Amino acid sequence: TGEQVYQQVCQACHMADGKGGKGAGMIPALARNAKLEEPGYPIGMIMQGRGAMPALTDLLKPAQIAAVVTYVRTHFGNSYKKPVTEAEVKMMMGQ
Repeated sequence: TGEQVYQQVCQACHMADGKGGKGAGMIPALARNAKLEEPGYPIGMIMQGRGAMPALTDLLKPAQIAAVVTYVRTHFGNSYKKPVTEAEVKMMMGQ
């Protein structure tokens, strides 16, 4: 599930509450994040990475990326209800 992917892969940096963190580097908050409204943004971040965020396409399958993006878009104070599909992720991957 998206929650499982979040807990196993994302939570270490973005924290259990999705509020991110500061310390050796700045980890952006996913909580109440307007950038998540457009699903292409989080899909692209997961696929390509940026800064301290690694690209995760070698670790996650398209279905897992879709599930975790849907999860963060509907939790942590976000209310972007339209589910992200595996087909959308594959399209962005050029598959």
